Amino acid sequence: MSDDRHIFVSVGSTSNSGQEAFVCAIEDRLRSEGMIPHTVNRNTFSSDAPLEAVSELLKTCSGAVVIALERSYFPSGVEKRGSPQSKELSEVRLPTAWNQIEAALAYSRAMPLLVIVEKGLKEEGLLERGYNWYVQNVEPSPTALVSAEFNGIFSSWKGKVLSFSSTASPTPQAKSNVGDWTIGEILSGLKPAQLWSFLAALAAVVAGAFLVGAKLHGH
Repeated sequence: MSDDRHIFVSVGSTSNSGQEAFVCAIEDRLRSEGMIPHTVNRNTFSSDAPLEAVSELLKTCSGAVVIALERSYFPSGVEKRGSPQSKELSEVRLPTAWNQIEAALAYSRAMPLLVIVEKGLKEEGLLERGYNWYVQNVEPSPTALVSAEFNGIFSSWKGKVLSFSSTASPTPQAKSNVGDWTIGEILSGLKPAQLWSFLAALAAVVAGAFLVGAKLHGH
């Protein structure tokens, strides 16, 4: 249909059948509501570098859905190691770093955000509560999409999507190509607390990936 709204969906490659069923259920819900889901390298493909592909896709969309699912798991660790504020961590579960990056880019374009986070994930950056959007913590099961809470939040978000203009100027307004932006410009639409939370969350994910890589190379 010509009046269908295109929706950017931020989700990493699924790790198991349960995650895949959950993502498919969200995509089916979007389609049933007259919205077309798009995820880079899942159902939308480009010859551009990933960040450029994401930026170009966002220009065509009227809203964004962030689906944060477990990507990395660490039985134990230390936060702020070596500092007076250091503390032991256990059972740490993290989503893909692309959830943070894509959420930041969507927010910088003032797009309506629907944020869905798997219960048990470490909440930080743009995936924690207290900002300009409501974060839903759910079990990654299709049954989570029929609750009164989900339906109410989805309906509110859909209303914002229908009134959103996909031609709205991104931040910064003077540059439309993300390849010309500096990191500071990309994140300039974020409030200070959001920016620091985003950077801390991204650093944690990168550090975790480094540790996993180091262990793999050690075998």
